Amino acid sequence: MIDLRTDTLTQPTAAMRDAIARAEVGDEQKREDPTVIALEERVADLLGQEDAVFVPSATMANQMALRVLSEPGDGLVAHAASHLLRSEAGGPAALAGLMVEQVPTWDGRFGAEELRALATVDGDRTQSTTRVVSVENTHSNCGGRVWTLAQTRAVLDEARAHGIRAHLDGARIMNAAVALGVPAAELAGGFDTVTICFSKGLGCPFGAALSGDGARVERARRVKQLLGGAMRQAGMMAASALYALDHHVERLVDDHRRARALAAILSEAGAPVDLAQVETNFVLIDAGARGLSSADCIGRLAEAGVLVSTTARRDVVRAVTHLDVDDDDVTRAGAAIARVLGA
Repeated sequence: MIDLRTDTLTQPTAAMRDAIARAEVGDEQKREDPTVIALEERVADLLGQEDAVFVPSATMANQMALRVLSEPGDGLVAHAASHLLRSEAGGPAALAGLMVEQVPTWDGRFGAEELRALATVDGDRTQSTTRVVSVENTHSNCGGRVWTLAQTRAVLDEARAHGIRAHLDGARIMNAAVALGVPAAELAGGFDTVTICFSKGLGCPFGAALSGDGARVERARRVKQLLGGAMRQAGMMAASALYALDHHVERLVDDHRRARALAAILSEAGAPVDLAQVETNFVLIDAGARGLSSADCIGRLAEAGVLVSTTARRDVVRAVTHLDVDDDDVTRAGAAIARVLGA
């Protein structure tokens, strides 16, 4: 079975397991774990921020960011299909008390005009004032699409003009950086808070980090405690992230190349894919174009030996390349999917 459901399925490599086993550890909650501290310093530098805090998941990091950027009753603008809204159990409302305005663009990206149209910045005390805008780069539910520097800057400039704080859900920011050929700090620059996840394309079994200025990160540490995210000997997991940053970033180009190769195989076979949408490690397949529901498509492909998953779009499924997928897997998966969905 070739598993292309998502890039969170990766198993830690033997070398990563060795790094985990050799990690120097301490009590993370007491700020005594040297490996966690080293990772936080590394992430802050990587993303061009003052400080960072290591947490169990990117979902927790995103929700911590909203808590430190806003007050209950404030407004949040985010893409309608963003992970923040669709996959975090209602956290913006339940944990931060935010009113949400959803941007409905088809590719996960939006501009100054969309932000301007949805934001409430000059209302009276009877209205919810927009305090936060969230950008997701890359955008998972819309097929791993990449925000360019120009697109990001346009939204940030509009936000700054109205005193709106900006959060970057950069769970896959290293995919975006590799795809664009720019440092991650350039993509993260200008944001008040930035999330990075280690358990997706970077291949770790656990962990994420939230970065920002020193004062916000210190507030975030308190929210982390509140949410039950403080840990003990977490250096073992931090060691896996440090290993990934050293060894698994440059190889992301292989995941992107394999996704394009898979899409090319399917396109040549007449399967319903759009090559122009393959920017990183996601391939979207329009099952509806073949008269299939997502569930039917997933079932048929599983019978053919390939696992894929649903997306935010009706009857569109995704295939995601990752650390545990090689060239042979792509060739065999392409042939199997083509048999099921090809012309």
